[in-house]
Amino acid sequence: MNFPLMSCDEIRALERRAIEEVGLPGLVLMENAGRGAAELLRALGAPGPVVICCGKGNNGGDGLVIARHLDLFGLPVRALLFADPESLSGDARVQFQVLTRLGFPIEVHPGPLDRASLDETLADAAWVVDALYGTGLKGPVRAPHDTVIEAINAASARVLAVDIPSGLDGDTGQPLGPTVRAEHTATFLACKRGLALPEARAWTGTIHVLPIGLPPRLLGSGQQG
Repeated sequence: MNFPLMSCDEIRALERRAIEEVGLPGLVLMENAGRGAAELLRALGAPGPVVICCGKGNNGGDGLVIARHLDLFGLPVRALLFADPESLSGDARVQFQVLTRLGFPIEVHPGPLDRASLDETLADAAWVVDALYGTGLKGPVRAPHDTVIEAINAASARVLAVDIPSGLDGDTGQPLGPTVRAEHTATFLACKRGLALPEARAWTGTIHVLPIGLPPRLLGSGQQG
């Protein structure tokens, strides 16, 4: 793999430096990440419809940015939020508010899920985007999000994971429990060490490392092999 390998903690430290030392707002980094993933989907020939499954954290915020840009590209897209909107905070909350003010319909599923209805929604998709969990996951995905992962894996659609397949440990490449099986993974800044391990390929598919506007000097100083 011709890109740097870093631990999840190293990448998070780089993001903090970009925000605190350089003054790049986290919202800008999220916008760049989401737009880059949307452009990757278009380059992969995603015809739509695209269904984006979002969690409540920054990974879900990335997914909401992807939805907005796919809509700007003219692709049919649906955004599903598997959280109470009131539980959103920070940059993810801003992205939710932006889409809401634009009149983009976000389908909210804050509690127990109707698996049959979810299967029906995903059955209409050419692509599903996994934006449920990022690298901050510390244990197995619990209900109801385990049901979302099972539905994604059961769907016939192609799957793009945002940053890391939900349920996978980014440092070890091992599943923590229910884990999304992606055909492509759009990761940011650098490749997480675990994603580069052979055993992770069954979950990640093809890995694409996308820039998010981080100054090259920071990336160089943070890389440790």
